Amino acid sequence: MSVLFSPYKIGPLELKNRIVISPMCQYSAVDGFANNWHLVHLGARAVGGAALIIQEATAVVPEGRISYADLGLWKDEHTVKLKEIVDFVHSQGSKMGVQLAHAGRKASCDLPWKGGHPIDPNSENGWQTVGPSAVPFKEGHPVPAELSKTEIKSIIDAFATAAIRAKNTGYDLVEIHGAHGYLIHEFFSPLSNHRTDEYGGSFENRIRFLVETVIAVRKAVGENYPVIVRISANDWTEGGWTVEDSVALSIELEKLGVSMIDVSSGGNVLARIPLEPGYQVPFAEQIKKAVSIPVGAVGLITTPQQAEQILIEGKADFILIARESLRDPHFPLHAAKALGDDIDWPNQYVRAK
Repeated sequence: MSVLFSPYKIGPLELKNRIVISPMCQYSAVDGFANNWHLVHLGARAVGGAALIIQEATAVVPEGRISYADLGLWKDEHTVKLKEIVDFVHSQGSKMGVQLAHAGRKASCDLPWKGGHPIDPNSENGWQTVGPSAVPFKEGHPVPAELSKTEIKSIIDAFATAAIRAKNTGYDLVEIHGAHGYLIHEFFSPLSNHRTDEYGGSFENRIRFLVETVIAVRKAVGENYPVIVRISANDWTEGGWTVEDSVALSIELEKLGVSMIDVSSGGNVLARIPLEPGYQVPFAEQIKKAVSIPVGAVGLITTPQQAEQILIEGKADFILIARESLRDPHFPLHAAKALGDDIDWPNQYVRAK
């Protein structure tokens, strides 16, 4: 059997293979509510054989949405349709996670197919954005309101409350979104965090928001429930967050009981990123050398052979698939065939095996 199709654990959660569907925003919700698009989109990846499907960035407060069409978990009513989705994913033999998120200064944007531009806070579907400091994402973007310490505590509580809702809905794990220039990442980076209180300045201060969020979420869901964290390992910009910072952060997260580090990069500032197959894998490899918990690699991993080689060489423990999954929802089934593994197909599809 290939390494890609060998079982592995995230904390106490056993997964049937090493393929994870990365969170991918669909911008198709109304007031945070999921609908049949999300059921079919996420359900198709479970039918396709992935071990774990992580639901898109799901806002813990309305103002934490990237757009007005993002999913949410800020009220109990959201869980009704989400439970239907989770139950279907489980019926196909896959596990289900949800990425809990706050978009910070990158919130209040229009839909990507409408340009994705920031929406004026006084316009329909727009609102005032927030961040660690009153520093816009880029020139011409709205200036976020600097969060007070009281507001920071409120957002931490919202993460914990959303995590409880997720657990009660049946999700097998929660992922805290600390990547791609959204609120938690904004606190990490000196490029976006100019605070002089206990949430800014030193490395220890800049990671405090995430540390307190992890502690609150871990307390809310209990020690036997997996909590994972996605980070951007590098700002790709001089003076920003570095992979060395990410290694140090990952060591601290392991001490706090985080069950896996999901390693991405970029997104906090405009940067020139050298895109090539597996371009983020070296970051995952560096972090994996420093921690004993599983590490996931993501980013232009598009073939079974490439994914298998990353695992064979010990650069990561899980492979997260995003755009390749959009192109081929059944990537795991086809990957198993390409690698010579005989895995179960849905009965309805066996004739095509």
